[in-house]
Amino acid sequence: MKFEPLSQRIDYGVDAPGAVRNLLLLGLTGWALWAAWLLGPADHPLVIRLSGFVLLAEALVVLAALSILFTAGGVWMLWESRIGKLRRRDRLLSLIDWHGGEQVLDVGCGRGLLLIGAAKRLTSGSATGIDIWQKEDLTGNHAAAAWNNIRLEGVESTVDLMTCDMRRMPFPDASFDVIVSMAAIHNIYDKQGREWAIAEIARVLKPGGHALIDDIRHLDQYERVFAQAGCPLSERFESKAFRVFVTVVSFGLLSPGVLKVRKTA
Repeated sequence: MKFEPLSQRIDYGVDAPGAVRNLLLLGLTGWALWAAWLLGPADHPLVIRLSGFVLLAEALVVLAALSILFTAGGVWMLWESRIGKLRRRDRLLSLIDWHGGEQVLDVGCGRGLLLIGAAKRLTSGSATGIDIWQKEDLTGNHAAAAWNNIRLEGVESTVDLMTCDMRRMPFPDASFDVIVSMAAIHNIYDKQGREWAIAEIARVLKPGGHALIDDIRHLDQYERVFAQAGCPLSERFESKAFRVFVTVVSFGLLSPGVLKVRKTA
């Protein structure tokens, strides 16, 4: 089923909007406390409370450092959502040797970023996107928003969408030549659930087909499960400098990378 377009503007949304909001609020709170200490009057309640600490200077340095990290993290996530992920999509899809007739699956397609990028590389093939459209994962995350982008990008005849759980896909074995996923599988919070999702990707991938998984954590787990399912690693792509930056601003919560696997015949 297709939906009426929502707008005349292509919009792939802001990823993890709750996390962006929280990081920016924490950063602003830290800066406000720091400014209150520096600019407030001597009898300000905050000054009176803090002046009793022996390590006041060290505390202010820590507060400033945390404010910088929180603010940088929020700003980076906004930049990544609006600009960075568009560039990363093109780099990711260039890792596939496209022939034009592929059957493509985007797992956790959201508002259609990878799905549409893949569809534009097809001539006689088709691309299918699946999602359960969780609002906390992406602003405006809904099939209607994806269809709006699909229409505006001019790939309606090549693309289809389905609402389904990546842990239980309704496709026969060996249905797709290429399977892609960007920042989606980590949203399954239990380890067993992520393993089911990877096993399902391996199941519906054709022998000789490739899967590209771009995610912000759990890459080692994905690689292990793929190998067990007959999809050994072809390549793993990680920028050490970028990974260090993301690890620092996320306080060790994120460790991004890309896996490319190929299903053995």
